[in-house]
Amino acid sequence: MPLPRLLLALILLLGITLPCAALDKVRFATDWRAQAAHGGFYQAVADGTYARHGLEVQILQGGPQVNTAALLPAGRVDFLMSGNLLHGFDGVKNGLPNVVVAAIFQKDPQALFAHPGQGHEDFSTLKDAPVAFIAKAAQFSWWQWLKSAHGFRDEHLKPYNYNLGPFLRNKSSIQQGYAIAEALYIKDQGGFEPVVHLLADHGYSTYSTLITTRTDIVAERPDLVQRFVDASIAGWVSYLYGDRQQANALMLADNPEMTAAELEGAVALMKSMGIVDSGDALSRGIGAMSPERVADFHARMVEAGLYKAGEVDLAKVADYRFVNKGVGLALKKSLAAPPGR
Repeated sequence: MPLPRLLLALILLLGITLPCAALDKVRFATDWRAQAAHGGFYQAVADGTYARHGLEVQILQGGPQVNTAALLPAGRVDFLMSGNLLHGFDGVKNGLPNVVVAAIFQKDPQALFAHPGQGHEDFSTLKDAPVAFIAKAAQFSWWQWLKSAHGFRDEHLKPYNYNLGPFLRNKSSIQQGYAIAEALYIKDQGGFEPVVHLLADHGYSTYSTLITTRTDIVAERPDLVQRFVDASIAGWVSYLYGDRQQANALMLADNPEMTAAELEGAVALMKSMGIVDSGDALSRGIGAMSPERVADFHARMVEAGLYKAGEVDLAKVADYRFVNKGVGLALKKSLAAPPGR
C-alpha cells in the first residue's frame, strides 16, 4: 500500500479510536432547592447545551441548611447563583473575590401581596395597610428602601415566617413573597387570586438570579466563563420557549416537594411579568447588564441607608464582557417560529 494511503488509513483509524476531548467540569451552586427560577440551568444540563459548550456541569442545590454563598470564595464551586445586586455590593464591601458575570432576571421577583377588594389594588395604598408580614432579612434590606422611597412604616411590621396562615386570615394585611412562587401558593391555599405588586415595577431596580464567579477564574479562564454564560443563556431561552419537560423532570427529582403544576405556573408568571426576558434582554439577549443600572440601584440603596456613598467600588461588582452579545436571540426566534418555517 502506498505510504500516503497508509498514513490516511492510520489517521482515520486514530480518529475513530481516540476518545473525545474531555469536558471541563464545572460546579454550580443555586441559592435554594430546585424550582422554576432555576429552570434554564437545568435545561442546559438536560438538553446537552452545556455539553455542546464543552462543559460537564454539576448543579448543587441550596436550601434552609445550606450556605451556598460561602462555597464560591472557598473554592468549592466555580459559579454561584446569587439573589440580587445587594449580594454583589456586600461581596465587594467585604473584600470577597467575587464578581457578577450575568444577570438572568431583569426583574427581581420580590413582591408584596394583598387581598382583593381591600383597597390595595394601587401600590401607593400599601404603606397604610395595618399589618405587613415581612421576614427579618427583608426588614434590613429592601424594607428600608420601601420606607425611604415610598413611606412605609415600621409600626406595621409583623414577622413573616414563611407560613401563609396569618396573611390568609387577615384580609387587611399585606405580605412579602416571590411573585413567581407565593402567588401560586396563595391561590392554592386561600382559594383566591392575590393582588400582586412587583417591587421591580416601583423602583426596586436590581437585577436578580445573578451568575457570580471568582475573579481568579475570570482572569485565568475567561473562555470557561464565556462558555458557561452562553450555555446558561441558551438554556434559559429553551426553558422558557421550548420543550422543558426534561429539565422539569430533573428538578422534580432534586426537589420532590415541587410539583409539575407549580413549575408550569411559575414559568407562566415569569413570562407574563417579564422577569427574565424584558428590558435590555429583548435586544441584547438574556443575561444583559449595564453599569448605569447597577449604579442606579446602588444610589437608591445609599439613599435608603444600606450603604455609604463611596463604600462600594462599583467597578468591582460586575464584569460586562460576557453578556450583551445577543446570545439566544436567534434561538428564541426559531423556537417562536411556526412549524415548517
